[in-house]
Amino acid sequence: MESPTPGQRWTSQSEPELGLGIVTRIEGNFVDLRFPAAGETRRYARSGAPLRRASFQAGDKITLRDGAEFQIDSVSTADGTLVYHAGARAIPEEDLADTLALGGPQERLLSASVDDLQTYALRAEAVEWRCRMQASPVRGFIGGRVDPIPHQMSIAADVTGRLLPRVLLADEVGLGKTIEAGLILHRLHLTGRASRILVLVPDALPHQWFVELLRRFNLMFSLFDEERCAAIEAGDPEGNPFMDSQLVLCPLSLLSGSEKRAQQATEAAWDLLIVDEAHHLEWTVEAPGVAYQVVEAIARRVPGVLLLTATPQQLGAEGHFARLRLLDPDRYGDLQAFLAESTRYEQVAQVVDRILHGGGMNEEDHTLFASHSPRVQQHATQLAGGDESARQRLVADLLDEFGTGRVMFRNTRAVIQGFPPRQCHLNKLDVEADSTPEDIRIRWLAALLRDLGESKVLLICRTRKLAEDIHERLLREINVHAVLFHEGLTLMQRDRHAAAFADPEGARILICSEIGSEGRNFQFAQHLVLYDLPRDPELLEQRIGRLDRIGQKGTINIHVPYITGGEVEVLARWYHEGLDAFEHSLQGATQLLHSFAAEIEVLCAGYDSKKLTDCIRRSKKLRLEVRQKLERGHNRLLELNSCKPRLAARMIEHIRDIDAGLDFERFFIRLLDHLGMHVEEMTNRTWYIRPDNLITDALPALPEEGLTFSFDRERALSRDHEAFLTWDHPLVCAALDALLGSHAGNAGFAFWKASGGEGLVLQTCFIAECIAPPALHAARFMPATPLRVAVDHQGRDLSADAAFTRARLSPGDPTRTVENETVRHKLLPTMLGKAQQLAETQLKTLQQRAVTAMRKQLDEEISRLEDLQARNPHVRSEEITALRDQRDALAAAISASSLRLDAVRLVLRLK
Repeated sequence: MESPTPGQRWTSQSEPELGLGIVTRIEGNFVDLRFPAAGETRRYARSGAPLRRASFQAGDKITLRDGAEFQIDSVSTADGTLVYHAGARAIPEEDLADTLALGGPQERLLSASVDDLQTYALRAEAVEWRCRMQASPVRGFIGGRVDPIPHQMSIAADVTGRLLPRVLLADEVGLGKTIEAGLILHRLHLTGRASRILVLVPDALPHQWFVELLRRFNLMFSLFDEERCAAIEAGDPEGNPFMDSQLVLCPLSLLSGSEKRAQQATEAAWDLLIVDEAHHLEWTVEAPGVAYQVVEAIARRVPGVLLLTATPQQLGAEGHFARLRLLDPDRYGDLQAFLAESTRYEQVAQVVDRILHGGGMNEEDHTLFASHSPRVQQHATQLAGGDESARQRLVADLLDEFGTGRVMFRNTRAVIQGFPPRQCHLNKLDVEADSTPEDIRIRWLAALLRDLGESKVLLICRTRKLAEDIHERLLREINVHAVLFHEGLTLMQRDRHAAAFADPEGARILICSEIGSEGRNFQFAQHLVLYDLPRDPELLEQRIGRLDRIGQKGTINIHVPYITGGEVEVLARWYHEGLDAFEHSLQGATQLLHSFAAEIEVLCAGYDSKKLTDCIRRSKKLRLEVRQKLERGHNRLLELNSCKPRLAARMIEHIRDIDAGLDFERFFIRLLDHLGMHVEEMTNRTWYIRPDNLITDALPALPEEGLTFSFDRERALSRDHEAFLTWDHPLVCAALDALLGSHAGNAGFAFWKASGGEGLVLQTCFIAECIAPPALHAARFMPATPLRVAVDHQGRDLSADAAFTRARLSPGDPTRTVENETVRHKLLPTMLGKAQQLAETQLKTLQQRAVTAMRKQLDEEISRLEDLQARNPHVRSEEITALRDQRDALAAAISASSLRLDAVRLVLRLK
């Protein structure tokens, strides 16, 4: 860009789908371009920017923003910008249509600058693959280095199917909430609906989240702490450090501990907010916690919010209400009304189960439900008339309109199944005359480690001081590689110690304070020592969840040492005999704790065997009653709403089909070879690449030693050192951009030996582009679609002519042909005009089909939500309004789709 001037029009060669950009600002070596059609702004370095000046010549046709078309008579300049003259009208270049397509391929053809047959074919394949990728319902899901699991895929598909996702992910410990959140944010990010994402986590987890997002989803988040914020401010004192990166990950304490940082994060305009371990957000009507207030302030301004917690009831029903209030403050404004809602859940669950087991709605059901909902009435009538397809629709409507709603997802082990058993070992330790209780427990721990051989052992206790004391005493008792994990260590030290424990040749035992109870994954171990016990059964489940999670292969052994007559014996027996909390996940923990907390407190202060036995008996009875009530009502509805097997099966089938396909693998290897990459096949579907003669700097940086990657999901899951290549991988996206953003393969020439005399055939590839703001995700309905048209010199359409489409072409020099005056000035313009007419006819069909599909999907969803809102206030008016606005904006954008000539090839037919 030698002399950029505000008002000039330019186009991005790497992102032509943005349409025409307009220079808005020049600052030193940088220039800002606004792309009005796409609603995007980009900053480029003037040297080496992938930009092309949008300039037209006399005789060219142009379209203006108001849709008017003119043929240019002459061109002049004014203050560095172009002015086009058509008759008496002078048209400044800023008035050009923002979706106007520029020429290019025909110019290369006329100058005889063409590519070989292989490059032309490679480009043709590339535009086809990009179209398939953009329209794929699993875009963003396929790229995760995860094994597609039904309950996770169901939630991810459901949440990302919403325009404004604001939900609570509350699966039981170990069921993969982090992966669910990763799948959701990855799809929203790749489809353009969430460009700026903020992830807030507890102090112990930033590095773990960073590694998970990078390793599983190839997302490079920026880790923010006070030191980084201060460094950014040093370079730009007036700037907001949170505007420095699009993807930000930081501990919540950075914001809750600084009013300034909280205010900056609130003002940073995010698209998606994710809060892990959200049960820490304390709230009461009188005094909401500082962390809660920070999250609330940000959540008010962010369209998408994901809250993650495995223990939604840990702070009681009031705390659970507070978290739902963050998602929808209008809906959750009255705590008492919220508590009253649950009274109807058991009735709804009974009706749903009856329908699922082949029955129908009785007269009472019609009075309670169908009479209040036209949709339920319609589907109940259809089912009664013998239409079995209405059964699932009726269930879905009952869950939506009368059940637990749309804001919370919770899957349980009881439903998911497939988890290994948990085995509890209560170890009664008698008091010894010459030993302290601490000495007795340490000797027991040392003996346990000797008995277990080389098995890994995770030990959790309440405090840092106790963890350090156990570590010191244990090393005096036995020679064992033991490491610590507590809040007194830096994040780097904790990560290093956790890695040493994970190493098969590393530490035998990891001794944690309570900070090790959340977020960390140690499913490679099968032995958990609970050195003491928490008073909250939800926190106990968090501890056990470090081992009992997806990926665990063996029986989980839970070792609980206790001194006779002490506090730990009271808690151990209550948890094991009364609540069965060691060997099975506990349902209704909050209600049980509320009922017995005071009594347990008294027993811990003064042991009484008889009273403890009576407490255990009553606890067991209440536990069974609470479980049965939840299974019949609230939990049953959550199960049915949280995992939708048919939806999950469709998503997984899409992913498996794409994984198994070899065509994309063959194409991509050819693409890498074209870009100058050294490529070697290591084994089946696994390759090694090295950038020896790379012809572009647009690809992500590769290690100096090269990169090994696999297209095989199963292999990639077991080999973290190898990259997993899918449609979603940054290398794939960048390689496609590098090819399609260049002129490679966009002009060609070939000979065709055939009977019927000499002649010319022009092959064209037009791209039907819908240029729209990313938030609309228009590619669902109208991806950048290649339209291929072939016409001969007589204007006949050969696009579907078998003799031509199957013809064997041979390379040749186009110079003599394109320099022929008749070909250059008469035949080629006429043929190109005819091809464009045919492509425009295809475009109209494509647009009609896309608008019809879009309206069918969105109108149905709007109708469902309108009906649903009358019965279930979980549905927000903003969501319905936003869907209507989206529908109208999509209809306008699809109708304004335009053609861009991507490639041409002239074929000379010889006798």
